[in-house]
Amino acid sequence: MTILCSILDDPKPVGDQTFGLQESPIVQDSPILRPRILLADDHPEVLEALRPCLAELGEVVGMVGDGQALVEAARLLEPDLIFADISMPRLNGLDATRAILACQPKSKVIILTVHREAVYLSLAFNAGARGYVLKRSAVAELPQAVLHVLAGDRYIGQGVGGREEWASAEGDESTTWRSTL
Repeated sequence: MTILCSILDDPKPVGDQTFGLQESPIVQDSPILRPRILLADDHPEVLEALRPCLAELGEVVGMVGDGQALVEAARLLEPDLIFADISMPRLNGLDATRAILACQPKSKVIILTVHREAVYLSLAFNAGARGYVLKRSAVAELPQAVLHVLAGDRYIGQGVGGREEWASAEGDESTTWRSTL
């Protein structure tokens, strides 16, 4: 089986929680460390377009082109933050999110998609995703989404259907942030 994965840095050794992390430029004078980021999308042009923006927010440790490669790369790289498209070959982003969180529960997933319908938002959060951002507004919203999701909150981007109705799940003490852009 071929893994469509571009490993950009060496994987973090098991048990080492701070390998390759640096102080974050997105919060000045803060001890927050730069998250290790894994990006999954089946369109290479999307991967290449988002890479520079994500590199400003953290350490991009890998980029993959399908859901199965995403699951495999997440196991190998142990990222702090994963950006996943929903519609990908071999395994969709929602099923990949479930599989990843079953073995990497500390990773946080932000869905980055063209699907604006409320049903996809619900499916994503029910799969364990912590954020949902439309690709058309990604560059503007990524810093805010990253900060909220890494703080343990949910984030719903601008233009997502059903975001006004979506509330935190019962028993979930996190806050659901909605984009103000």
